[in-house]
Amino acid sequence: MANSPSGDSVTDRLVRILETFTPTRTVQTAADIGRRARLPRSSVHRIVNELVEVGLLERDEERRVRVGMRLWELATRSSQALRLRQAALPYMERVQQRVREHTQLAILEQGEALFLERLSAPDSGPNVTRVAGRLPLHASSSGLVLLAFAPRDLQERVLAGPLSRITPETIVDPSALRRTLAEIRARGRVVAPGYVDAVSTGVAVPVRDETGTVIAALSVVLPRDAETHFALVEVHRAARDIERALGYRP
Repeated sequence: MANSPSGDSVTDRLVRILETFTPTRTVQTAADIGRRARLPRSSVHRIVNELVEVGLLERDEERRVRVGMRLWELATRSSQALRLRQAALPYMERVQQRVREHTQLAILEQGEALFLERLSAPDSGPNVTRVAGRLPLHASSSGLVLLAFAPRDLQERVLAGPLSRITPETIVDPSALRRTLAEIRARGRVVAPGYVDAVSTGVAVPVRDETGTVIAALSVVLPRDAETHFALVEVHRAARDIERALGYRP
């Protein structure tokens, strides 16, 4: 696609505009989009208008902009993430009903844990995770599982740091993180008390596809001082059921 005077392609500018939307920032003005995307006002208005015309973005009564249903429709067609979520959902519901705490499914996406689904009870405890939200690999229980089974080059990039400290318990020492990843591979689980939220403990296990490759992490977020054994039993059982649904036969 043609470049702008600054050297950005149309695709670059389009992606920068779409990336201004987040799980907590779902509606914006065109001016907000331009500021966050660091693009000229004229470019933003032209691209936003074109995206609205084809349904990828929508405007409300106040002329504010949000992601359009057509973008969601296109994104879910033949999506591997959708197939994984559909296979996992019945077993996640069983975990959530039995444990009665947040139950989550995450995948590795561009060096972060991307959450595809979260089920919660009305009385579930605090949780920073949102559907379509991201967390650092080294700080969350799901992220640690994904990192433990990630390609070696990604592991080394993360271990090279810097490792941001989110809470006092977040692992920020590369040697300690390397040992933790080895333990996860050996045990097939992780318990992460207070790593990403001081009042919560995450427990997570890997999920494999039909080839035996770890493609996701299934986790439960518990109150910080809660007993973890029962939740681990349930997520292990659910992960094995999801794997069978995906065609994995150990």
